[in-house]
Amino acid sequence: MTDSHTTTAGADWQAWQESWDRQQEWYMPDREERFRVMLDMVEALVGTAPRVLDLACGTGSITARLLDRFPEATSTGVDLDPALLAIAEGTFAGDERVTFVTADLKDPGWATQLPHDSYDAVLTATALHWLHREPLADLYGHLAGLVREGGVFMNADHMIDETTPRINAAERAQRHAHMDRAKERGALDWSEWWQLAAKDPVLAGPTARRFEIYGEHADGDMPSPAWHARVLREAGFAEARPVWCSPSDTLLLALK
Repeated sequence: MTDSHTTTAGADWQAWQESWDRQQEWYMPDREERFRVMLDMVEALVGTAPRVLDLACGTGSITARLLDRFPEATSTGVDLDPALLAIAEGTFAGDERVTFVTADLKDPGWATQLPHDSYDAVLTATALHWLHREPLADLYGHLAGLVREGGVFMNADHMIDETTPRINAAERAQRHAHMDRAKERGALDWSEWWQLAAKDPVLAGPTARRFEIYGEHADGDMPSPAWHARVLREAGFAEARPVWCSPSDTLLLALK
């Protein structure tokens, strides 16, 4: 099922996937490591054939790695971005293990559009920082109702501890110095990647619609791991803590 989207012949979806990965890795050189730990914990807690909700799925980065490692898994990808969903749908066209749904996570009824009413795991990466604290807390409440007992939610994202300003400043300076050097070697940033998408004959239309929806970039929040863990417990998860971190990002796991 691809909801309201259609895939178009003529696009090299794998090339777009790889281009997206390289652009994201410019910001997060350890991106694959967080995916590896995420899937390690999926296996540890819900096994190797899970029903997964890929939340704010984008191009399907999590789904691709999930199915490569666990061929018996199934995935529902949900997002609002028409351009990234076009890439995802083109990539997974014909794979009956994958379903895509177009939905706005800020809409209280978004979960009613899903094909299942419960999931073994809900996974998301580098996406929920687009939300402010209040809608994010509301979303966590919805997720507590979607994750089965014994199931997991994992969020890998920018999570800033504001009690350590000097550490934060040093980390940011170091990270941006590395990014500047990579840029000199030809790395694409977010804006440049979207400029390429806007010129592609297949993605131009979805990209224009995407910017009508989001604008240049959403102005969300990046609260600390402790905030995420507390709010997830208050939402109904039994346990919650980081299971991986870098100097700037955290993979936080909540167990129902």
